[in-house]
Amino acid sequence: MSVFAKICYLCAMKQSKLVNMKVGDKVLISPDLTLQREWLVGTVIQVEDNPFVGIVISAETEDHNIFFGQEDLFKPAKEEVCLP
Repeated sequence: MSVFAKICYLCAMKQSKLVNMKVGDKVLISPDLTLQREWLVGTVIQVEDNPFVGIVISAETEDHNIFFGQEDLFKPAKEEVCLP
């Protein structure tokens, strides 16, 4: 397999990655992005397929700060169950 074929294969694998986040979803925002000690909770306000870096997520926190970055800096927030 040539180097060009390997690069094309890797690009195709990257593009076939399914985006599992959509506008309105609750997400956790990485401390690497927020420079905080813990993951922050936010709401997805935009999902962009950037041709240079891949999927870019923009999320807004409750205090109206907006953070954006590559998809790996966000993870879906799990719903908490409160037991009596």
